[in-house]
Amino acid sequence: MEIDVIIPLYKPGKELFTLLDKLDSQSVPVHEVILLNTGEKYFEQLIYGTRFLEKYQNIKVYHVSKREFDHGGTRRMGVKKSSADIFVMMTQDAMPADDNLIEQLTEPLRDQVAVSYARQLPREDCAPVECYTREFNYPAQSRIKSAEDLKTLGIKTFFCSNVCAAYRREIYEELGGFVKHTIFNEDMIYAAKAVEAGYAIAYAADARVIHSHNYTNVQQFQRNFDLGVSQAEHPEVFAAYPSESEGKRMVKDVTAYLRKNHMSGKLLHFYIQCACKYAGYLLGKNYRRLPGKWVLAFTSNKEYWKQNRKDV
Repeated sequence: MEIDVIIPLYKPGKELFTLLDKLDSQSVPVHEVILLNTGEKYFEQLIYGTRFLEKYQNIKVYHVSKREFDHGGTRRMGVKKSSADIFVMMTQDAMPADDNLIEQLTEPLRDQVAVSYARQLPREDCAPVECYTREFNYPAQSRIKSAEDLKTLGIKTFFCSNVCAAYRREIYEELGGFVKHTIFNEDMIYAAKAVEAGYAIAYAADARVIHSHNYTNVQQFQRNFDLGVSQAEHPEVFAAYPSESEGKRMVKDVTAYLRKNHMSGKLLHFYIQCACKYAGYLLGKNYRRLPGKWVLAFTSNKEYWKQNRKDV
């Protein structure tokens, strides 16, 4: 059984070499690594003077322009470049925690499981609040989620992350693959489609990648604006299971965590951050009512709007 890894890239740094080396040393071998690079000149600058093509002979590189990049469409293209029975979607800033990542990630892909996603651990420089939210979203216990969990988990049933996730091709093809055009959330949209079709989503806690961000308040606002847009554009997935309740639960849990660990001084910053997130999310959900200039100012993906609105 062949396993390919598909990674979209944008202005990759030298950490890409570390990621490729770690994928090359996995206990279950990777057949091919498919790199979908946005901005050919940045990639060429990175590998100039190296023995990249000689060292990484199972690598395939495809270049797309920034205007062509799309969260769903570009990943669809990557899957078409692969013929493997199982393909793993990753991001360039997700680092395997050990040599068992691929083995642990693909192990749950049996019976009715359509996709399996990895646990994300914080980086060494991760801020305390972000460290706790990693634990909130990616706990130490594995779980299989299906339609039976919708009443108790709500939108969390669909939660899945292409930061590191493995897919069964036969089910992917049956369900029509990733949505062709979306600003965000192609992974959750696919997971919702799988659950609706009777399949399950696996959270593989023993498959671990190092991945976290210390976003500024502006970045949190923009990211959640795009999140709100994706939910507004796909009411068939998100209308019945709003994410507000999950957000409220996270705020309560983080507040309790900070107080318990004598970090109450960080609460004000955390609440300001939450306000930025929620404001971005609400504006994103109502993006159709906003002037094009506002949308362009609020989003983190300006190229998406240049393709989709005439007034930007």
